[in-house]
Amino acid sequence: MRYVDEYRDPERVMALIEVLNTRAPLLSYDAQRPLRIMEVCGGHTHAIFKFGLDQLLPENIEFIHGPGCPVCVLPMGRIDSCLEIASHPDVIFCTFGDAMRVPGKNGSLMEAKARGADVRIIYSPLDALKLAEAHPDRKVVFFGLGFETTMPTTAITLQQAKQRHLTNFFFFCQHITLIPTLRSLLEQPDNGIDSFLAPGHVSMVIGTAAYDFIADEFQRPLVVAGFEPVDLLQGVLMLVEQKIARHSLVENQYKRVVPDAGSLPAQQAINEVFCVQGDSEWRGLGVIAHSGVRLTDDYAHFDAERHFNLKPQQVCDDPRARCGDVLTGRCKPAQCPLFGEHCNPQNAFGALMVSSEGACAAWYQYRSTECEA
Repeated sequence: MRYVDEYRDPERVMALIEVLNTRAPLLSYDAQRPLRIMEVCGGHTHAIFKFGLDQLLPENIEFIHGPGCPVCVLPMGRIDSCLEIASHPDVIFCTFGDAMRVPGKNGSLMEAKARGADVRIIYSPLDALKLAEAHPDRKVVFFGLGFETTMPTTAITLQQAKQRHLTNFFFFCQHITLIPTLRSLLEQPDNGIDSFLAPGHVSMVIGTAAYDFIADEFQRPLVVAGFEPVDLLQGVLMLVEQKIARHSLVENQYKRVVPDAGSLPAQQAINEVFCVQGDSEWRGLGVIAHSGVRLTDDYAHFDAERHFNLKPQQVCDDPRARCGDVLTGRCKPAQCPLFGEHCNPQNAFGALMVSSEGACAAWYQYRSTECEA
């Protein structure tokens, strides 16, 4: 398949590894630890583990995992709010499958469904819109979550709902923005992040200029990269070359998909429907300034929180779990005391083990026999 097969070509992969093995010794870097590259996106994390790329790199280059999985940072209190909405007998609660097993204090959406709540897995926000039209006597609530990647489809769905004058369609918002999170990570002392592989999907919407502050203010190189082995290794090589040259630039490896300006129609749809809400809570990371969004006044009547008069629910994470440390690259999944025996895909303790993009789920699937000190 074009744009896939050539980016999984073993010969190209090994050629890139050979170049990296040649260039890596030229890194004038702290001999006490390797060059640490944070792959922000959960899709990158799974590709790295699936294809064993972390095991092919020179010893002085290391991947660390970032917070680019929206389900993984879903606060327990927000799940409990979902459960409160779903408990209404006249509600059809619609969500993507990844969110079904995320635990809140009072259980998960899957458990609520087992207890009789009408919770349905959908594959597009437009599916929820169709349900609202098919069931005018029910309140259909769409649980929208994700970064800028999924915000345009939510925005278009709400535009359609407004045009169709639907009064039984509501939206529970858990959309969050990536850029404030990266700033928050870099502002933490001793963050240990030397460079970034930025997510291709988010960048397809927001473009590359949004990352300029990382190079300009924090002097960290960043490369937007695709999701295949050749993409990722090319991105790593571009970062290595920047470090050798002592440069801090924003570069785009994924030009076949990501225009530097991003998607203007997607940005326009987002700006019409959403505005920056202010601070937002992230599971394992606490409150991050300017990372939340809310509906604009023209779309506020679709707001499920307002319609159901929900009160914010603050739920503290179990201190035994090291989800926050994994999300910030401070530890590997296997270094969490709950990993494996107490937290696994069949009985997930934290969202990082639930999501298909979670670092802990990837580690469990591809590295479960390893144990790091």
